[in-house]
Amino acid sequence: MTPDAGHLPVAGRSEVRRATVRLVRADGRSFAAALLLNALAAAAGLAGPWLVGRIVDEVRAGAGVAVVDRLALGILVCALVQLLLARWARYAGHRFGERTLARVREQFVDRALALPASTVERAGTGDLTARGTADVAAVGTTLRDVGPELLVSSVQALFVLGAVFTLDPLLGLFGVLGTIPIWCALRWYLRRARDGYLAEGAATSQVAEIVAATASGARTVEAFRLEERRITASRDALDTSRRTRLYTLYLRTVFFPAVEVSYTIPVAGVLLVGGVLHARGAVGLGAVVAAALYLRQLTEPLDQILMRIEQLQSSNASFARVEGLAGAPRSVPDGGVPAPADDRIDVSGVRYAYERGGEVLRGVDLTVRPGERLAVVGPSGAGKTTLSRLLAGVDAPGAGTVTVGGVPVADLEPERLRRQVVLVTQEHHVFLGTVRDNLRIAEPAAGDEELWAALAAVGADAWVRELPDGLDNRLGPGVTATDGSQAQQLALARVVLADPHTLILDEATALLDPATARHTERALAAVLAGRTVIAIAHRLHTAHDADRVAVMEEGRLTELGTHDELVKAGGAYAALWRTWHTDGTP
Repeated sequence: MTPDAGHLPVAGRSEVRRATVRLVRADGRSFAAALLLNALAAAAGLAGPWLVGRIVDEVRAGAGVAVVDRLALGILVCALVQLLLARWARYAGHRFGERTLARVREQFVDRALALPASTVERAGTGDLTARGTADVAAVGTTLRDVGPELLVSSVQALFVLGAVFTLDPLLGLFGVLGTIPIWCALRWYLRRARDGYLAEGAATSQVAEIVAATASGARTVEAFRLEERRITASRDALDTSRRTRLYTLYLRTVFFPAVEVSYTIPVAGVLLVGGVLHARGAVGLGAVVAAALYLRQLTEPLDQILMRIEQLQSSNASFARVEGLAGAPRSVPDGGVPAPADDRIDVSGVRYAYERGGEVLRGVDLTVRPGERLAVVGPSGAGKTTLSRLLAGVDAPGAGTVTVGGVPVADLEPERLRRQVVLVTQEHHVFLGTVRDNLRIAEPAAGDEELWAALAAVGADAWVRELPDGLDNRLGPGVTATDGSQAQQLALARVVLADPHTLILDEATALLDPATARHTERALAAVLAGRTVIAIAHRLHTAHDADRVAVMEEGRLTELGTHDELVKAGGAYAALWRTWHTDGTP
C-alpha cells in the first residue's frame, strides 16, 4: 500500500480482505444470524421442486386427486415459509450492513482528520472528497444491499446444487459441468474488473479535484485570465473519466450476454442426460423433472450472484480507496512523541522546497521566546508563509528542525498540536451543524459556560444570543447564514477554546472589508492576550508594535531586532519602512 507521489494510497487485495474480516468480526453475531436465516430460507425453497417431482411420480403410479392436493398444499406452505424466512434474513442483513457502514464512516473520518494537512494538499481535496462521498456510498450500498443479496443467493445456489446431487449424483455432475462456461466468463471479467474500476475511481477524483480547485480559485482564474487553461484541464479530465467508464461498460457488455446464454446449458444437459438414463431405467422421471426444475431454479440465484459480483468489483475498488487512508502518512509517528518541555520555539538550520519548485527556505535559524510578539516581514515570495506553515506543524522541514519545547512540531498529534501552536489565516470555515458543534471541534468536552465565555471573548455572544435556538441554532445554507465577520469570530472562538500558547497570524484580516476587519481585529486582541504571537506582517504597523521583527529575503532570515533597532541599522527593514510611509500608508 505505497502511495504515488502526491496521491493518497489505495489498499491492496490483502488489506481489503483483512479489513473485511475485521468488519465482520466486529458484528459477528448479526452476521451469523443473517447467514443462518438465509440457509433456512434456502432449505425451505428446495422443497418445491422435490414435491413437484413427487407429484409426477404419484400421478404416473395412479394416485388420486387427494394426494396431488396434499403435495400441492405442501408446496404452498414451503413457499410461504421461504418468503417469511427470506424477509427476516434480509432484515438481519440490512441491520448488519447499516451498523457496519457506520463503522466505516467513523473510521474514515478519524483517518482523514489524522492526515497531515500537507498530505491532503499534495493529494488534493477532490480525491479525499470523492473517497468520503462516492466511495463510502458505494461501500454502503454493498454492505446494505449487495452483501446480503449475495449471501442469500450463494446459500440458495449451494443448496440447489446439493439437492441435484442428492437426487442423482450423475445428474448433479452434468449440472455442474454445464456451469463451466459461466465460470470461464467470470474469470475473464474478474481479471480485468478491479483495475478498471480503480482507474475509474481515480479519474472521478481528478475531475472532482479540478472542479473544486477551479471553483475555489475563481477570482485568481479570472484575474490571470486562466479560463481557457482550466477549461482545457477539465476537458482532459472528463475525457479520461469517459474512457475509464467506457472500459468498465465494455467489460459488462461482454460478461453479461455470455452468462445469459450459458444459463440454458445446465438445464439442457440434465434433460438430455436424464432422458438417456430414464430410457435405460437408471433414474425415475420425477427425479429428472425435479433436477431440471432445480437447475432452472438455479438461474435466479446465479443471476443474482453474478450481478452482485459485478457490483462488488466496483465497490471493492471503492473500499480499496477508502481503506487506503490507513496507509497514508500519519500526523504522529508510531509510538507517539513526548510532551514538550516548555513553550519555547526553536528553528534550526531549516531548509524547505516544494515538490514542483525550487528551495523556498535556505538555512533559517530563529528562537521565539514564550510570551513574545514577533513580526515576520519581507517582500512577496521571501518565504514568510512557508515559515508560518512549518512553525504551525502543517509541513515538516526538508532539513533542519522546528521544535516546541524540544519536540518537533510536525510530530505532535493533532490534539496536542492545537494546544501548542495554532495558525490563523484569512481562510475560515463554518461547518454544517449547530453553533455548539462548530465550537466543540476545538474542545469536545467544553460545557455551555465555556462556550459562552469563548464567544464573549471575541465579541460574538451578542449575535449568537439573538439566534432563535442560541447554541443549538443550526448554521449553513438554507438555515442560518453567517457573514465574514461572524465566521471569523467563530473561528477565533475555537482558538480560545483550544487555548494554545502560541498563535501564528498570517494576515487573518487581509480579505475582509474594513468594517469587518475592525471587528475581527478587536476580537483578535482578546484572543492574543497573554500568548506568544508570531505575525506574518504585510502591514508594517504590525511590525512597529511587535517586541521583535524578523526580516526575510529570498528564503533567508537577514535581520532580527526591535523596530527601532532595525530602522537605525538602515538595512532592508528600514527601506521597507521608508517605502511604506512614502506610499502614504500610515
